[in-house]
Amino acid sequence: MILSPEVLTIIILNSIFLLFGTVSFLLSLKIFFNWDINSTNKKQYTLESQSFLTATIIKYILFVKILLFIFFIFTLDKISNVLTGAMCAAGVVDATSYGIYLLLFKLINIYFFGFWLVIHNFDMKTVNLKYTKLKFGFYLFIYFLLLFEIILEITMFASINVDKLVSCCGTLYSNSEGSYLSSIFFDNSNYILAGFYISYLFLVLFYFLKNDYLYIIFNLLFLVLAIISLILFFGTYIYELPTHHCPFCMLQKEYHYIGYALYIFLFLGTFFGFIIGIKDLILKIESETKKYYKYSIISLTIYLIIVSAYPIVYYFKNGVFL
Repeated sequence: MILSPEVLTIIILNSIFLLFGTVSFLLSLKIFFNWDINSTNKKQYTLESQSFLTATIIKYILFVKILLFIFFIFTLDKISNVLTGAMCAAGVVDATSYGIYLLLFKLINIYFFGFWLVIHNFDMKTVNLKYTKLKFGFYLFIYFLLLFEIILEITMFASINVDKLVSCCGTLYSNSEGSYLSSIFFDNSNYILAGFYISYLFLVLFYFLKNDYLYIIFNLLFLVLAIISLILFFGTYIYELPTHHCPFCMLQKEYHYIGYALYIFLFLGTFFGFIIGIKDLILKIESETKKYYKYSIISLTIYLIIVSAYPIVYYFKNGVFL
């Protein structure tokens, strides 16, 4: 097991989250199965008082967990210095069989955690606490995601062997490597690149048409294609190396931490896109839809402009593409 100050911080915070999260889970069970906003008895009054306290605890746990994802990536990058063969966080992810699953699970969780925060925010704006039962029912599901993530995270850190030689990102993200990490590579990246830009154009179209269903579908498609195209094509121009496809090295100082900006804008753009579906299709709230459309398309446009600028600038500097 590797124990650095960063890893200890994550473990301690996770222990605190697990304690308060479990208490919130038990209270959520009680609220979910006994909630009746039309009742005027003492039991309902007690539930309302408990719901505010429980929701506040859950809110801060999930909000901090979202922010902690950035610290988690920073921690992986930091401890890569003590693993033989690792050049960045990619080597740490591949150091155990749990790494890639934990990373993917965390990526999914930050969306779910954010969705709960959105539902809670809308619930607090209603006079009759219309979505209280929904949000606590949703937390009953989220709690198990949180629990599984914490267990998986501790297991991953406990499984890291500092004496074991690990693969560097150049090996993991290469056309010749046969692992699951490199399975996205193709001989020709033009199809992925075309799909990336076409999906963005459809997003712009459905932004003006305000078609919720199609915007959500292409929002998800854009997210997948954006990540693949970043690894497969745009990353090589960030590094100015045709063989360097690592999605983690761009988070380092040598590349001006541009990866953080890219991933944040991509997350915000797709997250606001999904909020449209939650708000209009699940919560049946029709107000403020234009605001979330705007937030989504602006964030995704900024992402697209940044990644597109790298090959363009490279061409003007060198007269050729990679």
